Amino acid sequence: MQTIYRADNLFDAHLVKDALEAEGIPAFISGEYLTGAVGQLPAMDFIAVMVPESSLSAASGIVQAVEVQLSEARLAIKEQTDVPDDPLAVFC
Repeated sequence: MQTIYRADNLFDAHLVKDALEAEGIPAFISGEYLTGAVGQLPAMDFIAVMVPESSLSAASGIVQAVEVQLSEARLAIKEQTDVPDDPLAVFC
């Protein structure tokens, strides 16, 4: 297995893994359960999405597409001017 993507969080890792599996590429999230061991500290560089070496070339295009979508989504959220300061606020 080779690392194809290093995730900042479990949500991103699962989005990449699901996209890969939807295209028939087996994927594994390494370090998924290590985040609970860190407690209140942010988990840095623990989470990686891995694929078989034979799938690296096909997987790289899918990962790039997911990264673009994630970047666009994060930018759209930042551009909202009426975002409350409360991190627990629900967007409607």
